[in-house]
Amino acid sequence: MTCPCGLGGRYEDCCGRFHKGGNAPTAELLMRSRYAAFAVGDRAYLLRTWHSTTRPRRLTLDDTEWTGLTIVDRDKGGLFDKEGVVEFDAHYSGGVLHERSRFVREDGKWVYLDAAG
Repeated sequence: MTCPCGLGGRYEDCCGRFHKGGNAPTAELLMRSRYAAFAVGDRAYLLRTWHSTTRPRRLTLDDTEWTGLTIVDRDKGGLFDKEGVVEFDAHYSGGVLHERSRFVREDGKWVYLDAAG
């Protein structure tokens, strides 16, 4: 299966490795892997990669069919950064979700903080 994140690799070799316990090395790869987690219904990964101060107690996933991801812009979020922003369009059957997501390092790992204003 091709990975839903849009990089073109096999799911197992791409975001699947993060879903199974690996850590994304950049904010963009974390954002892509979180999109893929929404697409494959991996609630545990989404919660695990959510910042402890903004993580919901429960997460219910609906049956949205995610159809593609476009990176619009990114600011920081690299190997040596402590924070970063990734702006993207998440396409689904029926529309597009546009968001600027903020990411920070928590315990040395990239996590999703919130949607930037």
